[in-house]
Amino acid sequence: MHVLSLPTWWIHISSVLEWCLAMGLVVRYGRLRGESDWCWLAMAMAPALVSALCACTWHVFDNAGSLKWLVTMQAAATLLGNSTLALAAWWLWKQSPDGYSP
Repeated sequence: MHVLSLPTWWIHISSVLEWCLAMGLVVRYGRLRGESDWCWLAMAMAPALVSALCACTWHVFDNAGSLKWLVTMQAAATLLGNSTLALAAWWLWKQSPDGYSP
């Protein structure tokens, strides 16, 4: 694990933990409001978490060439995560009283 400095590891790990906390808070917010659509936003955040875990795993193993597929998986999870987050945000906007009405 010598590839990254200790402060960089702290940032990586705290970012993953913060993302998990954010997902939980989004679910809680939706439950408090009685709006289950917010749970979909939390689920849409999951691919971004997978992306972060791919990066951390690759770094844990000193960026081993045999695990280079994790970089591709991270990129795919990032693309999927950005897409699902955009779709979930659009859906929440559409469901809001002031939102989109065709």
